[in-house]
Amino acid sequence: MSDLDYPVSLAVEDFVPVLLTACAAARLVAPAARTGRGGRHLAVSATALIAAGGLSKAGWKLIVALDGPDIQLLNKALFPLLSAGFLLLALALLRFGLPGAPDSRGGAPSGGRLPWVFAGLWAVVAGASAAFASTAPVMALTIAAVTVCAVRLILLARAAGDTLAASAAGVWLLGMYVLGPLASRPDQSVALQWVEQSCNTLTQAAAVLAAWRLAPVLSAGASTPVDPGTPPSTPDVRTVTS
Repeated sequence: MSDLDYPVSLAVEDFVPVLLTACAAARLVAPAARTGRGGRHLAVSATALIAAGGLSKAGWKLIVALDGPDIQLLNKALFPLLSAGFLLLALALLRFGLPGAPDSRGGAPSGGRLPWVFAGLWAVVAGASAAFASTAPVMALTIAAVTVCAVRLILLARAAGDTLAASAAGVWLLGMYVLGPLASRPDQSVALQWVEQSCNTLTQAAAVLAAWRLAPVLSAGASTPVDPGTPPSTPDVRTVTS
């Protein structure tokens, strides 16, 4: 049994932001699938990892609230899974080109090398977390990956002329900067956790708003998958205005 004291209501509410974040990532699957080979796989994998990380932590909290065993594996899985998920989501978002940029037709960024760079980065950081028995490295990587995702969403929203979506992505980014350090603090009081979870719910709701508004625009603007053997065509002036 655990000595930690979590009200069941607090534990149940923790599932709300988890589901909101998963919905935001899932909303981007369809447009990501239109960016070419691998886009759908990146977005689906990102959604699964982000959901798994959040559900793991929320499940641990619910078990503890119900006077079950303190399964620290569930508790500690949060940031390793979130960091991997948001890195994959960042890769998916980087496949959407911006007007005037060299990659404006979308597709695999950096000649396909960036996924390997991200994978190596995650492996090194996760190894450091394991070696030092600390969540700080993977938490920092999670915040860095979220930053890439949020900034990309802001740029895409601004390119689409959607101020509300850009603002929502900014709120999501700001909230994640605040929530990361709060979530990593040991021995949190119940009152502090209610504040944290309320902020988290609002933060992830902002992510859903940004993704929901941008998904149709990204789907319309994403480039049609190109056969690797097909010579480049003249850019379509309608391509990716978001």
